[in-house]
Amino acid sequence: MTDSAITTTTTFDGAVERIVLDRPKANVLDAAMMGAIREHIATLGERKGLKLLVFEGAGKHFCFGASVEEHTADQAPAMLAGFHAMFREIEALAVPTAALVRGQCLGGGLELAAFCSHVVAEKGAWLGQPEIKLAVIAPMGSVILPYRVGEGRAQDLLLTGRAASAEEAHAIGLVDLLAESGEGEAALTAWIEGNILDRSASSLRFAYRTARLALGRRLVDDLPEIERIYLEEMMATHDANEGIASFLERRKPDFTS
Repeated sequence: MTDSAITTTTTFDGAVERIVLDRPKANVLDAAMMGAIREHIATLGERKGLKLLVFEGAGKHFCFGASVEEHTADQAPAMLAGFHAMFREIEALAVPTAALVRGQCLGGGLELAAFCSHVVAEKGAWLGQPEIKLAVIAPMGSVILPYRVGEGRAQDLLLTGRAASAEEAHAIGLVDLLAESGEGEAALTAWIEGNILDRSASSLRFAYRTARLALGRRLVDDLPEIERIYLEEMMATHDANEGIASFLERRKPDFTS
């Protein structure tokens, strides 16, 4: 299926569903793309035999992140509500997930990739959470990265906004499988054939749910508080609004605190 924002395909006799973020080169996760993903996720709940959901980006990059335009104070509540609902709906599907990462994987793109239960990245990819450079925070990153790489490494990525190479991301556990440039698809296929296809679809769902209980609790207990801090406290500051405005206006920010 082709949508204005995503392309989806079904392979391995229905065992694998692929969602491609299909607006190269940036593949920005804006409201339209998030809505398309959510609509497609809603069709998969009753799919018997589904064993894996794969996310990737069309073209040379996975995703540059969420739409900065939709981070302005007037649009941020709706943007966060839709973004966080997307993750909750993916988690509720309870199907193992994988991300195939090439090129830039930043911001909301990294949050989506890191949320997956298996991440394959090609050498030459860069993975980062650069929101702090715009004087805002990454709510989902604040939930996912400590779960994936530990609190110390998560703080490094979240507080500096730097991007890690695919090699570093693999070394710290942000990437599960490192592939040579151009060989990510082959590496993912080999992993699927060796680790997913001969498993029970229903038991994979039980294993996914139980292995991710701690993350599921964070989505319920911690994410709403992080979202509140974002909207009620951070977006009430000059600097958060200035960071977004300066990016959109392509100028140096004038932070005051």
